[in-house]
This record gives sequence, C-alpha cells and structure tokens, in this order.
Amino acid sequence: MKHFPWIYLLMVMVVAVLIDLYVYQGVKTLTKKLRSERWRKAIRRSYLILSLGLLVVLSISFIVMDPSRAPSIWMWRLLGFFFAMLIPQLIISLLLMLEDLYRLLIGIGKYFYHKIKAPKNPEGVIYFPGRRKFVSQIALGVAAIPFMGILEGMVKGKYDFRVHRSTIYFPDLPEAFDGFTITQVSDIHSGSFDSVHGVMKGINLVNANKSDLFVFTGDLVNNYSSEIEPWLDAFKTFKAPFGQFSILGNHDYGKYGRYDKDPDLNEKKRLEDHEKLKHHHQELGYKLMLNENTVLEKDGQKISLIGVENWGHGFEQSGDLQKALHGVEKDSFKILLSHDPSHWDAQVKQDKQHIHLTLSGHTHGMQFGIEIPGFKWSPIQMRYPKWAGLYEEGGKYLYVNRGFGFIGFPGRVGIWPEVSVITLKRTV
Repeated sequence: MKHFPWIYLLMVMVVAVLIDLYVYQGVKTLTKKLRSERWRKAIRRSYLILSLGLLVVLSISFIVMDPSRAPSIWMWRLLGFFFAMLIPQLIISLLLMLEDLYRLLIGIGKYFYHKIKAPKNPEGVIYFPGRRKFVSQIALGVAAIPFMGILEGMVKGKYDFRVHRSTIYFPDLPEAFDGFTITQVSDIHSGSFDSVHGVMKGINLVNANKSDLFVFTGDLVNNYSSEIEPWLDAFKTFKAPFGQFSILGNHDYGKYGRYDKDPDLNEKKRLEDHEKLKHHHQELGYKLMLNENTVLEKDGQKISLIGVENWGHGFEQSGDLQKALHGVEKDSFKILLSHDPSHWDAQVKQDKQHIHLTLSGHTHGMQFGIEIPGFKWSPIQMRYPKWAGLYEEGGKYLYVNRGFGFIGFPGRVGIWPEVSVITLKRTV
C-alpha cells in the first residue's frame, strides 16, 4: 500500500472518468432534440461539471489529507456523494452497453447484407442505427431509484436504528437463566458520527430494553482512540444488572491509521494509542475481555461468558480461543463474544468445548442490501455466508449483529443500524 493514494487513486479516477464520458453519451441523446440550444448546452455542461468536478475535489482531498488523522466528516460525505453518482452511472452504462450491443449486431447484419445481397447499392449506406432516446430515458429512470435511495441512506438511513429480537431455546440452559436477556451492540465506529441527535436515538433504544446483560462486540473506533472521546459520556450510559462486557474488533488495533512517518516510531505510537483505547473501555464501564472468561451467577446457578480478541480471515488474528476457554468447565453453558463471524466457521463450531451461543458483528451487512420478512440479500454474502441475524448448526448458535455505526460509505441503504436483544429460554 505504499503507493496509495497515487496508483490506486489514479486507477479509480481513470475508470470513473471513462464511465462519466460513456454516460455523457446518454445525456447527449436525451437533450439533442431540445429546441433551445442554450438549454441543451447548459444541461450537458452541468452534468460534466457536477460529475467530473466531484472526482477532482475528491481526488485532491485524498492527496492533501493528513494520513495521521482520521478523515473529516466532509471527506466521508464527499465519498458518499461519489457512490451516489457512481452506482446510478454503472446502471446507466450497463443499459447503454446493451443498446450499443444491439446497434452493433444490427450494423454488422446490414453490412453483410449490402455486401452480399446488394453490392451495387450506392455509397453512404448507414449501417449502425443511432441511439434511441427512449433507452436513455429508461436508463435514467431506473438509475434514479438507487440514486434517491443512496441519498436517503446518507441523510436518514444511517441513524434509522432497528431493534432485532431473537429468542433461542437450549435444553441445557440453567433454570435460573430461563428468560435471561442480552442486549448486543457492535461496530460503533465512533469516528464516523456526524449527528448527536442521530446517535442518541440508538443509545436510547439500548437503554429502553433494560436487559440483564449488555455486550459490545468490537470496533469502537475507525482508527484512533481519540474518536470515541467526544462520545464517552453518551456510551457510558449503558448499564445492566449482570454487567457490561466488551471485546476488540479489527479496527480497534489502530493498524489502518498512521501515527508517524518513521516505521519504528509509528509502531510505538500505535501501541500507545491501543493501550489508550483499552483504557477508554474502562471509562465506559465495560469489562474488556482479552482472551478470557468470567462467570455469571444467578440463584446459585452459573453460565460462562467468554471473550476473545479479534480473529478473522484476512484480518487481525489475535484471538486465542483455547486461552479464553482456560478454566471453563466442560459442561457449563457458554456464551462467546467474537467480533468476526468467520471465526465461528473456522474454529468455534467444531471446538471440543460446546459453545452454545456466539455473538459477532463486523460485516455491517455491507450497509447495503434488501431485507424484508422472509428474505434478505446483500453483496457481503459473497464474502461472509453468515452476515446478519441468527444461524444454527448442530445445536450451536451464531448471531451476527448488523452494526450500530457506519464506515466508508456514510450511510445505510436497506440494511439498517441494529440493536440486538436476545432472550435465552430453556427447552421444556
């Protein structure tokens, strides 16, 4: 990554400009029959200025950005507007390409027809038909749907919190814990927040549930410990009778930020900031679990709560499940906090110790998708087969939280921010 942003930024810019110019052909088709030459030129120029201007501003912002500091809110918003333009442009380009393919086939057919059947036809035969206005109109209409959806997701969707409730039945759940409730929050990503009112909507939902146990399953920040500092008072309001427990996510190790140009000094400062982040968990009133376990006791009966550091395919792998399980009784009822759901498939579900329930996050549902009763889809499922909600194999359960915050794209479309409430029930 040492060439970022130059090489990667240049590649993105070139592709985006080519898409812009291709879509511009559709804009020309739409406007070519306007009676006013003035309006025709104004619309075409406005499109180029808006689209290409956004690319230039975004590129300059990346180039001048201080890599030792978190990106500003305006940087995230620029990135959001870039995606709001790019996705509709891709849709328009696809539809225009299909029309161009049709035009190409018609043109080839006419060419060979005139060469074979009518070779004496005069010169100047037009083989390729022109672009049709109605195709550009359809493309624009179809593209307007995701464009408006993305804008809505940036304005409202990112704070449109939903409570997802799940009741899970276990035959060996201690009787004293029948009906025990857990509120789970994951992926706060405090460095992305831009609205106190919006964040407080989610915090109030958490507090309204008054669960027996509160757990946070990682990614408190994007890169730096300072990102949570303006929000400490807000997130320390989470209280539960059996305590507040937390673990680390891949973003909590500070490895996506930069603290100094000198590699050795950078690593030293990163580790210092990592320790500071751990202290912030304490300030929030969370018991940070670093490959360890604790016992929750009620009416003389016990369950084991286990927390591992991050372990994920392609990400930080500091999690040590065996270390975390040390001292846990084999027959105890076990709840595991593990940020990345890929850990469950790789290690947890086949472990000799029967871990009844694992609580994860990490995926965010990609902050984009479709979710209606009985059906859910997101592009993230190509990377994570278990990406949102409840999963079960062999009597072992995994719950994947959709995330409280957001990162990268400053919004959510179809996959809304989540507060999970899980009720444990004993099978009669």
